[in-house]
Amino acid sequence: MIRGGRKVVREIGLTVGRATLTGLLGPSGCGKTTLMRSIVGAQAQVSGELEVLGRPAGSAALRHRIGYVTQAPSVYTDLTARQNLEYFGAVLGIPRAGLPAAVDRALRDVDLSSHADALTANLSGGQLSRVSLAVALLGDPELLVLDEPTVGLDPVLRRDLWNLFHRLASGGVTLLVSSHVMDEADRCQELLLMREGRILAQGTPAALRERTGSATVEDAFLRLIDSAREAEEARP
Repeated sequence: MIRGGRKVVREIGLTVGRATLTGLLGPSGCGKTTLMRSIVGAQAQVSGELEVLGRPAGSAALRHRIGYVTQAPSVYTDLTARQNLEYFGAVLGIPRAGLPAAVDRALRDVDLSSHADALTANLSGGQLSRVSLAVALLGDPELLVLDEPTVGLDPVLRRDLWNLFHRLASGGVTLLVSSHVMDEADRCQELLLMREGRILAQGTPAALRERTGSATVEDAFLRLIDSAREAEEARP
């Protein structure tokens, strides 16, 4: 994938298991957001080919099959949590008769029923993130793409969101979650380690640690980077 004349993502092939929680980890600027935006069909001015769920990324047929949560909460702060969900549910084309039940279910899924009628301007950062997540869940997506959803949150809120992600995966939703915080790696069932537009490795946290003889995923990532650099330097 090329953006602004620079190759940002380089011939990546991904396999994400159904109903799993997969982490996309790598340093800032490695191409995570470009890849995720491309998966959901939201990345403009990018060349290349990408198939998602058997169809070209961005296809109209995928709109109700994929949910996307950006780094910044995408809600209207002059509306309540419930009103935000009602608005976005109407945009998604959820039938009016079924919309109240869909909104209530999404609020329950993210543990926000008690704050349903609070203005989002008065919610905490973690609660705002959960409203955005509830919006993404409205269409019962098969794949949920979350771009650094825990950035800037305190440890308690981060823990609560990861617990929520696991509950969603247990309920049948496939999640792809990006992060540059390596200590979140062990919260994932599967990992994709990314650097400079390439996937360095894929596997479970335990498998990646064993493969590199490392005590932590962060050490495994650093060893994989060193191996990649050595291989590049050895090329004629």
